[in-house]
Amino acid sequence: MGANNSHPQLFPGDIVEYRRNKYFSHFGIYYGERDGVPYVAHLTCRDSDSKLPLFGRALRSEVKLDPLDMLGKKYKVSNMLDDSFSARDFHNVVKPAIDDMLGREVTFDILFHNSEHQATLFRYGVKKSEQIERIYKHIMPAWKKLFEKKLL
Repeated sequence: MGANNSHPQLFPGDIVEYRRNKYFSHFGIYYGERDGVPYVAHLTCRDSDSKLPLFGRALRSEVKLDPLDMLGKKYKVSNMLDDSFSARDFHNVVKPAIDDMLGREVTFDILFHNSEHQATLFRYGVKKSEQIERIYKHIMPAWKKLFEKKLL
């Protein structure tokens, strides 16, 4: 059984990755159990009514708490920055931050904020998305001249 099909042991504050397709995954933070049901905090994404034409697709989002298996049966622990950053204390820092964000609506551009950004921000206190960085290097050259000419 591969890593995508297994259910690894989770600890509160772990980043949970749900593979969506060949290029992108959906990320959440394992929140722990309530009444014996494991929960994950994750960033929902829907198209926004407002548009950010300079940077592409505007999304309306909120942090939501859902049962772990509701997001998918296949997931893995993806604490990808543990070698570079220390994980923040779950009970004193991460959990209160998640609780504070629950239900709050945020509008953002997908390139500058996504579920991976939110998960790394909660766990490590830094905003980093490895999947967006892989495609950003192809997008940035198109913007470079516009930035230099101060058209953006």
